[in-house]
Amino acid sequence: MMAGRIGIVGIGWWATINHIPALKAHPDADLVAICDLDAERVESVGAQFAIAGRYTDLGAMLAAERLDGLIVSTPHVAHTAPTLAGLAAGAHVLVEKPMATTAADGRAIAQAAARAGREVMVPTAMSFTRFTQKAAQAVRQGRIGSVRHAVCQMGSALDDLFAGAPMAETKDHAIRPPASTWADPARAGGYGWGQLSHALGWLVHVADIRFASLYCLDGKSPAGVDYYDAAVGRTTEGATVSLSGASTVPKQRGLHFDIRIYGTEGMIFFASESGRGRLEISRFDGDEDSATFAPGEADYDGALPVQRFAELCAGRAVENPADAEVGARVTEALDAMYRSAASGRAETVGG
Repeated sequence: MMAGRIGIVGIGWWATINHIPALKAHPDADLVAICDLDAERVESVGAQFAIAGRYTDLGAMLAAERLDGLIVSTPHVAHTAPTLAGLAAGAHVLVEKPMATTAADGRAIAQAAARAGREVMVPTAMSFTRFTQKAAQAVRQGRIGSVRHAVCQMGSALDDLFAGAPMAETKDHAIRPPASTWADPARAGGYGWGQLSHALGWLVHVADIRFASLYCLDGKSPAGVDYYDAAVGRTTEGATVSLSGASTVPKQRGLHFDIRIYGTEGMIFFASESGRGRLEISRFDGDEDSATFAPGEADYDGALPVQRFAELCAGRAVENPADAEVGARVTEALDAMYRSAASGRAETVGG
């Protein structure tokens, strides 16, 4: 089996510290080209990682390189056009979360992926773990019955990033996350788009839900984007959902998830914090099932979805728990949340 030919568009902080190293280390990946509007950055990163194909025009890269896969790591508001271009060129696409920043764009990507017969993968890394697969299988097999309610809480140690300040952890990095992506309310800055999309991706995949309406309150950062999000929603099947996000976790605590799914025959509990994790599946008949996490297994592993993408591009059979349909449902939910926070009333998904 040949290694997949992969290109990256958007050579920023996360691409250089996560995507490129993960691909260079994977035997199924041949990172043949990079593209960015900043020509100087393209040359510098190309030289640093010995990448021959260096472009400032995505169309030229797609025409010349015959890619099996394209990674889109551009700013949030610039995900849709490169993703559609990659699909049209016959490539699988890994597009950073959020997959898109309007409900219409999310649906357009899902429809384009279906037409092209290609996979879109959103690298919400927690969704790619074995314990997430176990939880999703429990729902698909009917072990908790029909989903009737869910609680989804996520917190991140990123108060500086969403306040428009440099992210403390990146002080020694050559490229740092720009405030224009994370802390600009006009460019999909804020916790919902930037972080809650992870937990929403997990919930949407595991519970297999699609939102019908949402009502959201938020609390603003000094930069005017959402530091905090508190939302309630109803799914198309009538289930109720409570969503919560906070960006001001102390740095020493780090990322955490707390997600509970309640069904007509039981419930699922998932929690992850500081490298420790728990997954419990409990049924009304007394049956209990749990997953034991190895030390550090619950840590966030940004390389994991990139590794799965490399395998996909090389022609291997790969489960994709964060595909275009999941990405579209997450985008629809966040779109409705932001509209609700602005309007002060419940908003219909896609409305």
